[in-house]
Amino acid sequence: MTTSKMRKQVGFSLIELLIVVAIILIIAAIAIPNLLRAKMSANESSAVGSIRAIQTAEISYASAYPTVGFAPDLVSLGSTASPCHPSQTSACLINSVLSQANTTPKSGYIFNAAGTTGGSGNVNIAYYAEGHPVSVNQTGIRSFCSVEDAVIRADPAGSTVTSGAGCEAFPPLNQ
Repeated sequence: MTTSKMRKQVGFSLIELLIVVAIILIIAAIAIPNLLRAKMSANESSAVGSIRAIQTAEISYASAYPTVGFAPDLVSLGSTASPCHPSQTSACLINSVLSQANTTPKSGYIFNAAGTTGGSGNVNIAYYAEGHPVSVNQTGIRSFCSVEDAVIRADPAGSTVTSGAGCEAFPPLNQ
């Protein structure tokens, strides 16, 4: 045997570590956009479910308070009190998270609902409900709305809908 000792390698070389890091970065570059798209899709599904909940609450509200008609605003459909005691100003028909979603986003969306009067009375004979992404192309792509016909419509641009007529201009969600 020679006097020089052969060293056994114990660990990874710098090149091997750089290759592993590069592979991880490539996988992350592929996976992160898919994850963000999945999150936006989940937010949109939640928004459609929330619009459906608002629709049901509006019908129930109009039945429970016929002298008012449809709820004047989103807050009137819910309540932050526990236990909830139904009234015209807090009907306890939707949860507090959704009823406050006009100021505090729910799953990346802001929601609004409003009743509108017609004719000579103060009864709300119509309503519109809408949800739009907090940040278009980040928390969601489309906005969703509904009026008293209970058809959910989608705006592919994600804009805010401010009236029933504005909502009716968009195609139904299933088309």
